[in-house]
Amino acid sequence: MEQRVIAYIDGFNLYFGLRSKGWKRYYWLNIQALIQNLLKPGQKLLCTKYFTSRIKEPPDKVKRQNTFLEALGTLPDLAIFYGKYQLNPRICRQCGFEDWVPNEKMSDVNIATELLVDAFRDRFDTALLLSADGDLKAPVTAILREFPAKRVVVVFPPARHSIELANVATASFTVGRANLERSLFPPEVRKPDGFILRCPQEWK
Repeated sequence: MEQRVIAYIDGFNLYFGLRSKGWKRYYWLNIQALIQNLLKPGQKLLCTKYFTSRIKEPPDKVKRQNTFLEALGTLPDLAIFYGKYQLNPRICRQCGFEDWVPNEKMSDVNIATELLVDAFRDRFDTALLLSADGDLKAPVTAILREFPAKRVVVVFPPARHSIELANVATASFTVGRANLERSLFPPEVRKPDGFILRCPQEWK
């Protein structure tokens, strides 16, 4: 019998991991292809859940993110869950200069909710959690305590790690560059209405 897998992707965690490595070309990532490339024999991916927030500025980054999200929207059995993107004021204590710091909210809560609901409704045998957010330790611990037969495998983004998650997960590993390389979208992605989405020049 095939093992049912649902993947949960922390979009911002993955993005900042790739950015830390300077791997811009992997921003144009087919998330579902990546997960398929991580599956073991006998596993079947039922769906992929991608968690993110829409940024508000600057306009060029907003456009690139929208293009990427539209590309993800062409994939079957992939759902996007949106949190909130906030700009919080920050004042320099030395000079009094005020600027704004972006802060992504709710993705960890949304991921925890989906993980728990899917576990209690017996929708997966194995959950693949792509994140290094230590706040997700609690839902992972609860799932493995309540459902000992289920597995939660944590996949760490590049340049990201959480000892807390690694200690409570069934297993954990870091996604490698080779799997990223073979999981990219083609340079052009056609939407169902025929519109062509192109990989942003800055990501090539």
